[in-house]
Amino acid sequence: MIRFALKCSQGHSFDSWFKSNDAYDSLKAAGMVACAVCGDASVEKDLMAPTLSKGAKVPARPASAPVPDAAPSLSAPASPAEQALAELRKKVEENSDYVGAKFTEEARRIHNGDTAERSIYGEATAKDAKELIEDGIPVVPLPFMPGRKTN
Repeated sequence: MIRFALKCSQGHSFDSWFKSNDAYDSLKAAGMVACAVCGDASVEKDLMAPTLSKGAKVPARPASAPVPDAAPSLSAPASPAEQALAELRKKVEENSDYVGAKFTEEARRIHNGDTAERSIYGEATAKDAKELIEDGIPVVPLPFMPGRKTN
C-alpha cells in the first residue's frame, strides 16, 4: 500500500491510499479518483515528504535551508469542509436553543403556537423527523453531534 498526497484543481489537499502507483494511475484514468472535499475529478499528486523507517538516519539540515512551518494545531480545521462545519456549528449554537431529546415535542409545540417561535436544535429519531416533515413542520438534520455527545 502507498499513500499519496493529492490536490484537486480547486486547490483542496487530501491524502489517499492505493495498492500501488499503477493502481493509482489506472483508477485516475477510469475517473475513479476524486477530491475528498469537493468531488472534483481533476486530481493530481501533490508534493509529499517520503516516509522514513525508524532506523534510517536523516541527514542534518544545512544551516542555510529554510525552517519548515510548524505543524498545524490538531484542534484547528484541517480542510475548508471542516472549517465550514465549524462555522455552521458555531452559528447554530449561538442562535438556537438546544432542547435535547425533547426536540420532536418542542418542534410540534412551536409549530402549533403553544410556545414562542424560536430556532431550536436537538435530537430525534429518523422516524420522528419523518413524521415532523409529513406534518409540515420543517426540520433539517445537522452534520454534527451536540457538544455534550462528543469527547
